[in-house]
Amino acid sequence: MNLSTTVPLIRSGLLGLLAALVAPLTMADLMIYPTRIEMENNQRAAQVELINRGQAPESYRISVVDRRMTETGQIVPAETAEPDERFASHMLRYSPRQVTLKAGESQTVRISLRKPAGLLNGEYRSHLQFDRLPDVEGSSDIEQTTQSAPGQIAIRLTALVGASIPVIVRHGDTSANVTLDSLAIEPSTKVEGQADGPPLLAFHLNRSGNRSVYGNLLATYTPTNGQPIELGRVHGVAVYVPNAVRKAKLPLKLPEGMALKRGLIQLTFMQRAEDGGKPIAKASLALP
Repeated sequence: MNLSTTVPLIRSGLLGLLAALVAPLTMADLMIYPTRIEMENNQRAAQVELINRGQAPESYRISVVDRRMTETGQIVPAETAEPDERFASHMLRYSPRQVTLKAGESQTVRISLRKPAGLLNGEYRSHLQFDRLPDVEGSSDIEQTTQSAPGQIAIRLTALVGASIPVIVRHGDTSANVTLDSLAIEPSTKVEGQADGPPLLAFHLNRSGNRSVYGNLLATYTPTNGQPIELGRVHGVAVYVPNAVRKAKLPLKLPEGMALKRGLIQLTFMQRAEDGGKPIAKASLALP
């Protein structure tokens, strides 16, 4: 994932598939850096920078929440921990709890970690949540009356959205193994009134161990007696503890006139460039 991420509020079609795969932030004007926090062993503090890239002041309430990842990569609320699932919320302190940023203004959110005595080895994770608040002057109220025909009242709805970033705490020895399997080519999901989209590469990303995995995906196609051609790439794909598998689909971008046949599809899961960029797992699919 890029060091700074700004994502529009509305997604559809191909962008929707990518959003499901990489689970990006959903704030239109709020830039958050970094987009994940990892605190290893002796690290006790971290910070997050917030920048308002919009044209008007915005206010955000900040909180720590517990979330879990589904097999399809969705991040959903978690009320209680499941087996082998460990939350970090009880160990995290942060400041401030609420910010108001003028257009172009930035704010640092500081996070501190307090590990209790006797903490078991492993990985603990919660999420730092940023919820946009209504404008106190009324310009962003959830419901606001607007001018309409005489004798009528119109209601304008303004969505208040939020975003969260993972805060991962690792204590003691942690490790993970990754494999890829179940590769298959699927047609794109048809949407009424729209042209057919690109084919999809379905796959499973498998994780084992007591540590989450995070990296980039690259799909290539090598025709018989030909050279590899890049068909798809996506950054910042995670499988969180305790999940053993993530089921995903990667849209493939084919050169004009190319058909996927008599060749080899290869999918590679690799480290991020800043971590070395080395391949972690590979799988291939032979096409008749």
